[in-house]
Amino acid sequence: MSQTLLVIADIGGYTRFMKVHRINLAHAQHIVAQLLEAVIDGAGKKLKLAKLEGDAAFFYASGPVDPKETARVFVAIRKAFLDRRDEMSVNRLCSCDGCTQAGDLKLKFVAHVGEVAFQKVKRFTELAGVDVILVHRLLKNSVPVSEYVLMSDALHAELAPSLGSEASQLDEDLEGIGPQRTFYVELDALAGPHEVTATPSFLGKFLGWLRMTFKTLPYLIGAKKSCDGFRNMDMVLEPGKIRPSAMLPPKLE
Repeated sequence: MSQTLLVIADIGGYTRFMKVHRINLAHAQHIVAQLLEAVIDGAGKKLKLAKLEGDAAFFYASGPVDPKETARVFVAIRKAFLDRRDEMSVNRLCSCDGCTQAGDLKLKFVAHVGEVAFQKVKRFTELAGVDVILVHRLLKNSVPVSEYVLMSDALHAELAPSLGSEASQLDEDLEGIGPQRTFYVELDALAGPHEVTATPSFLGKFLGWLRMTFKTLPYLIGAKKSCDGFRNMDMVLEPGKIRPSAMLPPKLE
């Protein structure tokens, strides 16, 4: 067991007007994949990717928590996310629900520091322990804003004043864990206002459409399941459709 910073960057924002059909879901899959790539790029070498979890990326960093560096990583990831989101929104050709709502997608973080056991399974490293479960339970919370960093009490104590001093306290009752004191910071307060720098480009629109068409082909023909494991889909089902089990949050043992 070792002391480890645990961070989940979670993408959401598709509304109930998102209809369940193959094009919408395939394009949503592509858009979220592009945004997750940006999130991973934004994390750089400061956080290691543990795994992708549908529309979220689970990161970790072993060793002592550096308050200033941790705050900078949150800001860098958010900027990378927003820059990619703006680029896709400004240079959009498709008018399906998945594409038109791309500009409304948002990013939130949940974070915790605790004891983690690392398990090697072939070339993969799995993280295990109660603290891994705790950080995932933080995803289901009552934070009253849409873009934030939600910290456990243990992490808040480590990050103040670089991040924690401006945080608001929020008591949560986490499933299977019980009452926990948490703190959240709005991302706008942490990172400042975002400036859109993306500019319209016909070439950018065409290349983006071409790339999306190629990437989504396996989903459109049914060879792969779109939005598998996505937590944040809140969609209107077309008549006769059954809610895909992939839209339900994965269970944590």
